[in-house]
Amino acid sequence: MKSLGNSLFVIIVFMILGSSCSQTKRLTEGEVLYTGVKKMNIETAKGVKLEGPKSSAISGPLGFPPNNPLYAPYIRSPFPVGLWVYNWNVKKEKGLKHWLYKKLAKKPVLISDVQPELRLKVVENAASEYGYFGVKSSYEIIPNKRNPKKAKISYNVYVPEAYLLGTVEFWGWTGRMDSLIQRTQRGCLLKSGAEYNLYTMEDERTRITKMFRNSGYYYFQSDYIEFLVDTTRERRVADVRIALKHGIPAVALQPYKVGNVELVLENSDQSETQDALSYKGIEVKYTKPLDVKPKVLARSMHLLPGDTYSFWRQNRTQTSLARLGIFKYTNLNVTRADSVKKSGFGNLDFSINAVYDLPIETEIEVDVSSKSNNLLGPGLSLGITNKNLFRGGENLTFKLNGAYEWEVGDKKTNSNSGLINSYELGVNVGLSLPRLLVPNFLKSSKDFAERTNFQIGVDFLNRHTFFRMLSFTGSLSYDFQSSWRVFHTITPLKITYTHLLQTSKEFDETMENNPAIAMSFKNQLIPSMSYSYTYDRAATRRNPNRLYWQNTIMSAGNILSAVQYITGNHQGQNKKLFGNIYSQFLKLTSEVIVYRKITETSLLATRFMGGIGCAYGNSRVMPYSEQFYIGGANSIRAFTIRSIGPGSYHLESDNKTAYLDQTGDIKLEGNVELRFKIMYQLNGAIFLDAGNVWLLRNDPKRPGGEFKLAGLLKEIALGTGFGLRYDFGFIVLRGDLGIALHTPYKNPDKSGYYNIPKFKDGLRFHLAIGYPF
Repeated sequence: MKSLGNSLFVIIVFMILGSSCSQTKRLTEGEVLYTGVKKMNIETAKGVKLEGPKSSAISGPLGFPPNNPLYAPYIRSPFPVGLWVYNWNVKKEKGLKHWLYKKLAKKPVLISDVQPELRLKVVENAASEYGYFGVKSSYEIIPNKRNPKKAKISYNVYVPEAYLLGTVEFWGWTGRMDSLIQRTQRGCLLKSGAEYNLYTMEDERTRITKMFRNSGYYYFQSDYIEFLVDTTRERRVADVRIALKHGIPAVALQPYKVGNVELVLENSDQSETQDALSYKGIEVKYTKPLDVKPKVLARSMHLLPGDTYSFWRQNRTQTSLARLGIFKYTNLNVTRADSVKKSGFGNLDFSINAVYDLPIETEIEVDVSSKSNNLLGPGLSLGITNKNLFRGGENLTFKLNGAYEWEVGDKKTNSNSGLINSYELGVNVGLSLPRLLVPNFLKSSKDFAERTNFQIGVDFLNRHTFFRMLSFTGSLSYDFQSSWRVFHTITPLKITYTHLLQTSKEFDETMENNPAIAMSFKNQLIPSMSYSYTYDRAATRRNPNRLYWQNTIMSAGNILSAVQYITGNHQGQNKKLFGNIYSQFLKLTSEVIVYRKITETSLLATRFMGGIGCAYGNSRVMPYSEQFYIGGANSIRAFTIRSIGPGSYHLESDNKTAYLDQTGDIKLEGNVELRFKIMYQLNGAIFLDAGNVWLLRNDPKRPGGEFKLAGLLKEIALGTGFGLRYDFGFIVLRGDLGIALHTPYKNPDKSGYYNIPKFKDGLRFHLAIGYPF
């Protein structure tokens, strides 16, 4: 079978190569094979800058790809297999050759298919949408010197100055609609002196429509608004009138108020209702028993009888019901009453059908982890959630997690390599409420998600030949928004307690040689509080660039220390609570990520992050879990996790616990990554990473680890590399090959900035899920 497969492969290769000289064999007279764009010359008038969407709108229609594009539309692959197979001209509809023809043949792309003249018309229309009227363009077909049946196309485009907006006025509006227009005229997006832009006009049409629909005009649509443009008054100036079209249906000009509101609660397996109640003017129909409190439903209903209709309130009602997490879906039906009130308002009756989701949700998660300290193993997490614990959308989650790890790749120092030598077991219970449990004067009426979270957990960690540790964690946190872009997380209380049950001789020796590390591993209590501020400006059509900025401040032990000081305990260090020393520190972190769209299929992602932590008062060092480290698949990809730092400190040792030293109190990191599409779901990236961690105080056991401005640049690790990402839709599989360029420590075998002894020594491959940032 193997020899038959090899023979078949050779036959196929020879068949293809035998056809390689005939890409135009089946072309008829007058047909010319399109082989790509020779040149795309786009010139602009003085002062005109074509960037972002403008550039794509003008160059995009011209970038038609030829057969087998390697770098579309300019370069083709030297192996146009699809054309070769197409030229076989298979007659029989069976056999291997027909099967190959059916799978591989690609119809040739002809000059007539490209239609360059039509494409230039598309370019002119696209340019006019941005105010560039009077574009001059031409094209030239350049035949191949060896084969006149092949040709490329060159394009020339000249873009003149853009038209500017002159006067902008609302024209022909009357009555209540005119009053609403005048009241919100300051928010008009069309400004005198700005460049003419059709997309800005569309946004203004959307703004006006949204304003009307939030003011009672349920049937009003954006198509009812027209723009009258006059370019005769002044050269390259466009005067704009925003008017109401003629012939609009009367119902669209009629404002409405909310009439009857009915909420029907249904189970997924039955639709008949058995009981009803009225609460704050809302008629609730349900099957017994009522699985949600009436006051919870009322808190989610923002369409109330007698109110002026508002699309925002309608959307807020449906969103609020969905946020409870207890309904599978909701449907809203609207009925228009025939009568019109004396005030001129009509009536709309609303019926909302909400179908209950299953109250219990289970979750199973399996993963495999690979660590830089040669530990590899699977993990399992089992979770069960009650999504409506107290009939108010409260989520109670019980999660059990476990993991096993084997030691691999270092059999010289451990004869037990390959056996189960480390494991972790944990239990976590969480309660999440869809509201803020705070005093009423702190509550907000804005339409944003908010949750109160309680969490408690215990974790047992066994590191074979190192230690056994028991950890307890409990916390209270609030998540909420203050605007569409600003998110807040406040954790007023988080308590972590770690207790070393057992340590090995090897681990104890390491701790004796590293007193600072040993102090961070002592049995300790960490009572902390934190606040996170996140600004997330998502990409839009008008601004395709995203900005993400997160800042976190964390304080531990300070309130407790102040209370003890007031009550007479003036001891400087080693103060205890319930017989355990507690940590005292302050920690600040900040991260900025910018995504800048370069073309339709590429973007530049940049990240800068920094952090500083300072232990004081009752502590000399930060807890090990709160110290900074660097390297790995989501950091500097040319180095493995915890393999560099602090500063220029470096320990050449076979000791498996040496990586415990690679942490610090200060962290600086920067990343730049160009992401681009290769083909289909396969994407590529080229990246540059830099950073390190440092100590705030000098540690004799880790020379060179202290942060100093002098020589700082030499202590910045630098790496580059490239990667592939395959987007499955629901998950992204990522592989990155990092190439080290500079280590923060000196290498005796290599001097200069590029101090990697051998190129292969600076290569690191990381396989991960998701993007690094």
